[in-house]
Amino acid sequence: MNPTAANFEMALINVAILWMLTTPHEFAHAWVATKLGDDTPRLEGRVTLYPLAHIDWIGTTLLPFISSLLTGGFIGWGKPVNTNISKLKYGLNGLLLVALAGPIMNVLFAMVLVVIAVSTVRTVPALAGFAAQAARLSIYLAIFNLLPVPPLDGSKLLIALRFPRAIYMELARFGFVLLILLFSLTSFGVWIAVASDSLLSVMFRLVQRA
Repeated sequence: MNPTAANFEMALINVAILWMLTTPHEFAHAWVATKLGDDTPRLEGRVTLYPLAHIDWIGTTLLPFISSLLTGGFIGWGKPVNTNISKLKYGLNGLLLVALAGPIMNVLFAMVLVVIAVSTVRTVPALAGFAAQAARLSIYLAIFNLLPVPPLDGSKLLIALRFPRAIYMELARFGFVLLILLFSLTSFGVWIAVASDSLLSVMFRLVQRA
């Protein structure tokens, strides 16, 4: 297989895995917000494990495919879960919990995938390889989504930490462009990939020793 075909196939696999990972990530946001008293996610149909409820066609399909194919990094997100801070228990601190729920779910899901990979590496190596790749991407998404740039979860952390609203609004206006520039002009995407690989290696060692 030539390098171009291999990159194309990997980009398609990354998008397929992202669809799989986006659902629990966004569900976690919606579930935590609901538990903290905000019925907005429930009213908008987000407290569900139905994938299409959480897919953003640009952030979950087009952009991750292009970034994976062309840059070696990976940019992607699901449809943001709307929350009403005035309804959240603990207010801005509640928003902090909601924002962290998605990345935490990614890490937990990655651990489940590592267990599957280790358990099937001898019997179903193709499944083990897919699970390992999905675990790696799940960790990547956890780190990526903590970047303090709208529409990512890290931007909600800025709100929860009382970041000046004027600066936040400027970030929100150009967040999409900032992400494109960050990943196309720097090695930031590669850095996240290296960090993801390091954490994935730790997870594999922990599971193999258990």
